[in-house]
Amino acid sequence: MLVHLLILSTALAAANTGKHGGVEVPEFGEPITNLTAPIGRDATFECIVVNLGNYRVGWVKADTKAIQAIHEHVITHNPRVSVSHSDHSTWYLHIKNVQEEDRGQYMCQINTDPMKSQMGFLDVVIPPDFIPEETSGDTMVPEGGTARVSCRARGVPPPRVMWKREDGQDIVVRDQTGAKSKVQTYQGEVLKLTKISRSEMGTYLCIAGNGVPPTVSKRIHISVHFHPVIQVPNQLVGAPLGTDVTIECYVESSPKSINYWVKDPGELIIPSEHHVMSVRQKSMFEAEMTMTIKNIRREDLGSYICVAKNSLGDVESKIRLYEIPGNDRHAYQYPDVRITSDDEYGSNAYEDEDEEIDSVKSNRVPDRANKWYSNDGKAILTTTGGASTSMLTTTTIFLCLIKSLL
Repeated sequence: MLVHLLILSTALAAANTGKHGGVEVPEFGEPITNLTAPIGRDATFECIVVNLGNYRVGWVKADTKAIQAIHEHVITHNPRVSVSHSDHSTWYLHIKNVQEEDRGQYMCQINTDPMKSQMGFLDVVIPPDFIPEETSGDTMVPEGGTARVSCRARGVPPPRVMWKREDGQDIVVRDQTGAKSKVQTYQGEVLKLTKISRSEMGTYLCIAGNGVPPTVSKRIHISVHFHPVIQVPNQLVGAPLGTDVTIECYVESSPKSINYWVKDPGELIIPSEHHVMSVRQKSMFEAEMTMTIKNIRREDLGSYICVAKNSLGDVESKIRLYEIPGNDRHAYQYPDVRITSDDEYGSNAYEDEDEEIDSVKSNRVPDRANKWYSNDGKAILTTTGGASTSMLTTTTIFLCLIKSLL
């Protein structure tokens, strides 16, 4: 280093037009400021000299002893280096597009005798970046197993790595004793999830930062595979004929299952206007199967099976559909009505037409649904409308039966 500095001093002296006795000796006005520059940016050192006179300023990279510039002339072959000055008092060394090899000590010299110099340090920082061959991709693990994913990053200064779930849920970690805890973020390059459950399935974010922008992140999806499971909220469903009914099954599976319906004993049901089917995905592993049967016919009654299949197996569950007597009076065929007098059986008689009007207005099952019938097919009407007919006694019922046998 001393040899190079001597050469620089000699070169500066040779470039000098001469020294004059009694001239004030040049001094540095202030220390050189240390610089920190991200890779790819520009850096500029500033060297302030008081009373430079006919002396010259030079720049040297101290660690490699490479002369960068003498006064206004660039010596190095590095095309990214240049020099400038302002009023012969402020001298600049410019380094464009800073690279890692530019890191180190830079010396500003004045060719006095003895030589005067001061140094500044250039630190080149590098934003974080993941090392592909040491960083995990998406992974799959069976339920109850262990998922181990890693993220290794490089940068200057060395980055710190943390993990979090993309959906904002807590990360479940277990120590060597098996005790588990929940954390929002986990620090470390390796994330290990033991005895993993289906609720821990999802996308995990690996985030690396070292204070140099930008911070980087990587998405790693952890799939937890398990045998399909079906839950049926109602295994027995009733509905009147002529109406619509919806049956449903809740499926949990990973990987996603193929879901379909079968009419017992084994008839595959194809989606149609009569059988309207849908599958709504509730989460990554939960789905809701529904089937709406339109305008139920008698042949629609019976058992329906919802089936879920994936690569790990299949499961099915049965739902029985039965008929509930409906409110639709058009679904019933009644025999002719024989009108009786109040005196005969102590009950009020009314016309069919009036009854139908009342039935429509009240939106209830017609009273005739509770009538007594004789063996000749004639209906005997009874109501609960008046005070004299508020109760039907056992004697009256008996008389009705006797009369029907005559």
